[in-house]
Amino acid sequence: MRNFDINEDPHRRYNPLLNEWVLVSPHRAKRPWQGQNETISTEKLPEYDPTCYLCPGNIRANGVNNPNYESSFVFENDFAAMKQDEIMFEDDIRQTFFKAQPERGISRVVCFSPRHDLTLPEMEVPGIENIIRTWQKEYTDLGNIDYINHVQIFENKGSVMGCSNPHPHGQIWAQSSLPTQVEKTQNNLKSYFTKNNSNLLQDYLQAELKKEERIVIENDHFAALVPFWAIWPYETMIISKRHITKITDFTADEVTAYATILKQLTTKYDNLFSTSFPYSSGIHQAPTDGGKHEEWQFHMHFYPPLLRSATVKKFMVGYEMLGESQRDITPEKSAAILREQSDIHYKNK
Repeated sequence: MRNFDINEDPHRRYNPLLNEWVLVSPHRAKRPWQGQNETISTEKLPEYDPTCYLCPGNIRANGVNNPNYESSFVFENDFAAMKQDEIMFEDDIRQTFFKAQPERGISRVVCFSPRHDLTLPEMEVPGIENIIRTWQKEYTDLGNIDYINHVQIFENKGSVMGCSNPHPHGQIWAQSSLPTQVEKTQNNLKSYFTKNNSNLLQDYLQAELKKEERIVIENDHFAALVPFWAIWPYETMIISKRHITKITDFTADEVTAYATILKQLTTKYDNLFSTSFPYSSGIHQAPTDGGKHEEWQFHMHFYPPLLRSATVKKFMVGYEMLGESQRDITPEKSAAILREQSDIHYKNK
């Protein structure tokens, strides 16, 4: 019987945020790939596209004209996932198998820039700061609505992530209930806080900063790392160093530091395979239900699907759907690869 090698032997890693496990199979990274290859677009986008429904001055699908905006621009989603209507509903507590309840909410689109051809890594830091201030305003405005208890800020980048328009934009879904993943996270953060009288993510970040194995970038106010329990090949998380429960707690210096690390991380992503790197990203922060929520710590998740190249992605199928999440390349290896990427975008070299 030989000793366990975490870099070579199959093993499971625990995710304390979701109370779930992930299977890590490092040896599988050596297998040859004969599966599907994604088609990567090499089209050079124009600064302005007259057919794009998100560009300034253009008409959207519902017939509304966009203003000639010069920075970020927010509007109600023309095809919203939720409605604001208040609906009469009486819960049937006798129902076992067919439970349902109405969900009330607001969906908005946030255009990052009037430029059709710019993504976050290609924007300047002041432009990203403006996006952060827009997120702050939306979190406050939506969170102050009496029936809104959670505000989810997120971005789907790239057609492989289901993004229907290449114009740089994100979304905000605000709703009356805590979404499943957020509720799981809150329950585990709260349990840890009650047991230890300290913040789970603050404690975790301190441990990661000491080890330095999975840190990708850090500055005075934030750290970007590959979580020990990461599922996606190049998954990362940005965590605030100071105890901040929500985006509106940022100082001016923290806004700049957050914008800087966003640009650096997304640039490293693009440089990894010299492509506009697809991902889904989202901010997790305190709910807007009026509670103090000391257990929360501001953090942002990045879930990119690419595995081996710009054309080979990770699939969540078979065992992942029936058993538990699984990954091949170790988080430590992913962090080292990302760390090595330049902070200068490949298009500017």
